[in-house]
Amino acid sequence: MANSEPEMGSDAAAQVSGGDFQVFLSFRGPDTRHGFTDFLYHGLVVAGVRVFRDDDELRTGEVIGVSLPKAINNSMIYMPVFSETYASSKWCLRELAHMVDNESKSEGKITVIPIFFHMEPDDVKLRTPLYSEALLKHEEEFPDEVKAWREALAKVGKFRGWTVKKDRSQAEAVQLVVNKVLAKLETKQKLVPPVLFGHNSPVEYLTNLSNVNPSAVRLIVIYGMGGIGKTTVARAIYNKLSSDFGNYCSFLDDVRENSLTKDGIVQLQKKLLSHIAGSRSAEHVKDSEQGMKRIAETLRSKKVLVVLDDVAEEQHIEKLIGNSSLYSGSRIIITTRDQSMQSIDGFEGEIRSYKMPKMDNNLALQLFFWHAFREGPPLDGYQKLSEEIVSRMGGLPLAVKVIGSLLKGKDKAFWKETKVSLTNVPEQEILETLRVSYDRLNKNQRQIFLDIACFFFNKEKTDAMYMWGSCQFDPIRGIEVLTERCLVEISDDDKFQMHDLLIELGKEIVREDSLGDLRKQSRLWIAEESRRIIKAEKVKYRVQALQIDGRDGDRKIKTEDFERLPNLRFLNLNDGTFSGDFAKSPSNLRWISWHPDLRADYINLNLPNLSADYMYLNHHIDFNNMCVDKLVVFKVGTNHFTGDSKAWDLIKVNYMI
Repeated sequence: MANSEPEMGSDAAAQVSGGDFQVFLSFRGPDTRHGFTDFLYHGLVVAGVRVFRDDDELRTGEVIGVSLPKAINNSMIYMPVFSETYASSKWCLRELAHMVDNESKSEGKITVIPIFFHMEPDDVKLRTPLYSEALLKHEEEFPDEVKAWREALAKVGKFRGWTVKKDRSQAEAVQLVVNKVLAKLETKQKLVPPVLFGHNSPVEYLTNLSNVNPSAVRLIVIYGMGGIGKTTVARAIYNKLSSDFGNYCSFLDDVRENSLTKDGIVQLQKKLLSHIAGSRSAEHVKDSEQGMKRIAETLRSKKVLVVLDDVAEEQHIEKLIGNSSLYSGSRIIITTRDQSMQSIDGFEGEIRSYKMPKMDNNLALQLFFWHAFREGPPLDGYQKLSEEIVSRMGGLPLAVKVIGSLLKGKDKAFWKETKVSLTNVPEQEILETLRVSYDRLNKNQRQIFLDIACFFFNKEKTDAMYMWGSCQFDPIRGIEVLTERCLVEISDDDKFQMHDLLIELGKEIVREDSLGDLRKQSRLWIAEESRRIIKAEKVKYRVQALQIDGRDGDRKIKTEDFERLPNLRFLNLNDGTFSGDFAKSPSNLRWISWHPDLRADYINLNLPNLSADYMYLNHHIDFNNMCVDKLVVFKVGTNHFTGDSKAWDLIKVNYMI
């Protein structure tokens, strides 16, 4: 919407004084000011995007002043929200003509993302009476401008944008648009619910704490129990502070879980270096000592903002930040469950700690509304029910988020059933609350959830999807449901992410189902337990998936041992070697991932009867000893092949890394 400088509202004036913008939002006030456009504006702001929001209804006079063109000219993305009466406003049309003219001269540097709110692109292209009749009325008063307005409408109607239909969730549309904008801006901002901001909120307090003594090096420790909202608050602070640090920002998620994987710390070090100094700076980091040295060199020379999420051990901080001096003004934020990390040995800088409080009931209710309804206040008849459900969450945002997402779009009967399933949540029973959402999944969705919790956290989504597809788990719908219910997230690099408490829940469910008997446990992710089960003489019918680390014990696994695991579908062997062949391999085996002892010159793997759908081998491949015609995916970490080269062509999907 448009403003002229002398007449524009104070809100718009404040925006102009704040500097350049990333997004210019043009809309017709009476149509969308208190609905879709408001949701979109706040969604973008919460994501850390600088937005100019103009309102044609706040303007008087006939000429666009100095400030409005400046806001348009200094924005990178133009977002006109076309609604029923948009073309009735001369101000909206003048803005649009200015935007289209700028885009045509920008050589691709400016992007126009049109939103068609409760209308179709053909309306904007003047192929229907809606906008055509509005322009006819304008011709009497503004004959010299209407031609430019027609051309602008016809052109912008051809740009790729979003159509928000009346029967579609506005919240979902806003999320898609925000994601598109973030991708265009290549921003590092983290998405957080807008309800977490406000007076006296943890976000406000910690942001102010960070801004004290700006030239000092400061480490802020946010500690508290799992699920209490530490990560979300850290993301919000990161959004608020990141613009002061330019490109020298890094947010490392789930440090504790990632550090448990093979070379996990090294991968985190590389990620931090890539964020702050570019991918080339991480290329030659082979071990954690090299990583520490390279990080120390980088952090001494740059004012940085680094967030380490879910730190479990002090050595994580040492290996990711180091003990050497940091550049003046740097800010390090860590989240942890460990209260003892309020002091860090050897850290040269100020340390401030903050105990994360439980969410008060009113804020918890607003967060619940955001996840359960998204578009505003609760529907009629749901207010009291919402209050009763939230009162049982114990002030834990993760529980509010998961249960709210579970109830979104469900009828009142489903809500009441869920309320009965919930008990008042003391700290130690949060897993039982989260389990309510798990229990509402169907059988296949439960299998996928447990697989991610036990094996696929921070792993590429595509690989696992093949296995689940071959098992008839309907993975596309399954992942859609899990993400909708906030049980799983997909990272920007297409990897599975999961809250550490949900990982704990998944593993606890697997253990409970076996009643403590490893032979009846469906998934085995601890190497020692996996080896114990493999060596046991009895047949283990319930074992579906296991992971073995050959570095921690017997390096040779006899393939005939797997004959006693008839329902095994997933096998991940880190290091070590196989002996024997798969002549009698389990008929359900669908995934093999093998990282053998790379010190060996040659490893001969006999797989003449293997019927897997997915295989990842990180070593020499001899096709003469393999049956590959049934393989769907063959992923290798080497280009050293021998044997029948035609076999490569038999595989439906094959790629090298």
